[in-house]
Amino acid sequence: MTQPIQTTIADFDPLARAAEHPITLDRPTRNFFDGALLGNGGLGVTVTTRPDAVAIHFGHNSVWDIRVAEDYKDEVGTFQEVMEKVGAIPADLPRLEMDEWFNDYYLKMQANYRKPYPRPFPCGTFVIGFDRRRVQTLGHHLDISTGLCEVSLLADGAPCTLQVFADMQADRLWLRLVDAQGAPMASPFDRVRLVPDPETFGSRLLADPAEARIPDPMPIEGLGEGRPGAGALAFRQVLPFQTPAQYDPAAGHPKDRAFCLSLAVNQPLEHRVRTNTVSAVPEPMDALERALVAAGRPSTGGASSATSGDTPAQDASTGREGFVACVQLDHGLAAELAGPVDLPAATAEGFAAARAAAVAAWADYWRRSGVKLSDPELERAWYRNLYFLNCAVAEGVTCPGLFANWSYKDIGTAWHGDYHMNYNTQQPFWVTFSSNHVDKHLPYVDLVDFLRPISRQWARDYYGMRGAYYPHSAYPVEMTMFPYPVPGWGWEVCETPWSVQSLWWHYLYTQDRTFLAERVFEPFKEATLFVVDYMTRPEARGERWGDDRYHVFPTVPPELYGLMPGFRFNYDCIADLTLIRFMFKAYLEACRVLDREAAEAETIAQVREILAGFPEYPTAESQRGKVWVSVPGEHPEIVYNCATSTMPIFPGEEVGLGSPREQYELAATTYRNQSNEGGNDLVFLNVQGARLGLLDLDRFRRQLRYCLLPNGTYADVALQALGRYSDTTPFDFMVNMGVWFENFAVPFVINECLMQSYDGALRLFPNWPLDEPAEFHTLRAVGAFLVSAGCADGEVQWVRIVSEAGARLSLVTPWAAGAEVVRGDGSRSHAAGPLLELDTVAGETLELRPYRGL
Repeated sequence: MTQPIQTTIADFDPLARAAEHPITLDRPTRNFFDGALLGNGGLGVTVTTRPDAVAIHFGHNSVWDIRVAEDYKDEVGTFQEVMEKVGAIPADLPRLEMDEWFNDYYLKMQANYRKPYPRPFPCGTFVIGFDRRRVQTLGHHLDISTGLCEVSLLADGAPCTLQVFADMQADRLWLRLVDAQGAPMASPFDRVRLVPDPETFGSRLLADPAEARIPDPMPIEGLGEGRPGAGALAFRQVLPFQTPAQYDPAAGHPKDRAFCLSLAVNQPLEHRVRTNTVSAVPEPMDALERALVAAGRPSTGGASSATSGDTPAQDASTGREGFVACVQLDHGLAAELAGPVDLPAATAEGFAAARAAAVAAWADYWRRSGVKLSDPELERAWYRNLYFLNCAVAEGVTCPGLFANWSYKDIGTAWHGDYHMNYNTQQPFWVTFSSNHVDKHLPYVDLVDFLRPISRQWARDYYGMRGAYYPHSAYPVEMTMFPYPVPGWGWEVCETPWSVQSLWWHYLYTQDRTFLAERVFEPFKEATLFVVDYMTRPEARGERWGDDRYHVFPTVPPELYGLMPGFRFNYDCIADLTLIRFMFKAYLEACRVLDREAAEAETIAQVREILAGFPEYPTAESQRGKVWVSVPGEHPEIVYNCATSTMPIFPGEEVGLGSPREQYELAATTYRNQSNEGGNDLVFLNVQGARLGLLDLDRFRRQLRYCLLPNGTYADVALQALGRYSDTTPFDFMVNMGVWFENFAVPFVINECLMQSYDGALRLFPNWPLDEPAEFHTLRAVGAFLVSAGCADGEVQWVRIVSEAGARLSLVTPWAAGAEVVRGDGSRSHAAGPLLELDTVAGETLELRPYRGL
């Protein structure tokens, strides 16, 4: 008799599993990075808990200082002009900057990027202050399963909790106070204050006072109709479109943007006078600060009071429903934010309705996939980082930059917090596919669409070529030239195929042909046209090369060497080669799938000709044997900035566990030999190891601990000197720059240990010890398969696969005797051999187990 498949699929609840991994702190926070991170994909909130107050910082992916400097635009010249001048510089110079012309040109091309703008614009802080003699801060607890942060307090010796969460349907933060039994509790707080970001308004960032327009505070009248005495407060900040030299603060500009941070509380507010503890002189509260009028205590009234109606009636109501507050962030064109904003009343009913909607939204999010691992540290990393991803990314919202939607003072502004198109921008979206959160990739797709016009312009006007050339650095603001047109990092050819690569993955993992036709094909075609033109230039092939190949020349390895005299180390970079090959193959396949081979015949022929004459990947002899290097002639012991020499493994996806032995060994030796300075490799290099089945999980865990911050995120931290870093470099110099969005892709590393499908063949637990119990649920595989599986006791114990699109399934059979396959119609069969291949029907579910006889 056939035994039923023993699985725990029906019992597995990813939401409950996520709830097992809260982020907690058992003391007040000391700085921004101790705080709890909340968000809805647009709005970003950092909850910090001082001993005397709760201070909550706001940011938003769509709120930027939109000013752009575009000086020296007329001096950029063309690629050919710059090439000829660089080529005339003596090849024996140590550095190009030693040439007077190049140094002057180099500094001018950097000048715009050295301005402090554009950058994410911190949206202010909400402070809830209290008397430390009455109220003590104990710590906080963040439930990542529902996005609820609970701040633990002692008020007059009694425990109470301030509950805080981000509204998932609007850019709002809701707060309420409850006692130890969860019942509403009257406020023990003394004051509330809105604080415009102190460094944004200060002289360090805005050297010219005309660069900032600090409006008068806007106490909002008439809110909470039917709730006499409810208080509100707000401020509005204009974000000028033009740079200081051009901008007229009095007249403004039609493209100025603005944001408004508004507060509503359910008890009266009063502007009071207090004694300055330094001068002992009475002085009024800050213009954006108010005292909270306690229940049963009459207001002092006066012109500065932000109350109306019958105060005692409001006090009684407040006592019944406890302290409730709502903070809202509005943003858009300044002209559209000139009047009062529509701020909801701070009521228990409003809190409850928003809370129910948020809980439902988080439940839907966690329902997409889940893991259950015997390794609590890796499981914790998986759930926490997918929590952060949901806080940071949402469809229809501006694509996050380097530090996503959390900012305060200069935190989140390094490198303008911009888009770096040589891995930083792409990396956080790698996790969206296998984790079954493909919708989270859409903001990146929107970014590519946003960059296409200027990329086409640059290809045409600067390079004199067809298609599109993508920038090294970019901003989500209006641009008429590349922000960093420097003949160095700005000449990294790999960034063009890299910019469009994940669009193809989106198709592979969903099999959505409409998406392929409408969102993928044209960007791929444009990038392909540029590279075809670039590689078929006379300078890129012919007699000077001594072969008949098509070369990538000039180019620059990702943030290594830069442009060199004589163009040494500036051709056939392995990053360019593997990503161009990926792009060309994807373009050819897209033409086939969309039946566009006739219409694209000319370009197809050019692509095939280049592939037939493609350069060999550069290699060198290392202490471990033959290895890839990033460029021809490179020393094999170089310390890399990022995992460049191993890029044919990933993101090139040319080599892995299914590769011929000789090719696999070359990749494996390169992986083992590579030295990386750290800061850019927590995901990048470890994914490459997982793809080869060589990732040392113990070492990976240690690196995770090394990079872990109190807020639960992983920072970019250096690992070694003797590359760009020295023995005196602070290895944590990047830690306080911001919340590193790119490292939210850590679950991708874990996914690749549990399941791989990049080459179309599904592999289960390829980098996981089978005697360590593990299971995963509905991870997404190439071919639009949702895969669940479990292992224990040295073998894969069960597999369930849902075919969304009816694609052909290829599975590397995990059992020596083959698999018993149960089809969606209930039929059973024995699949023998190392590779199981089946045609599937859209919507069908297949179950597999070790074959032990039918």
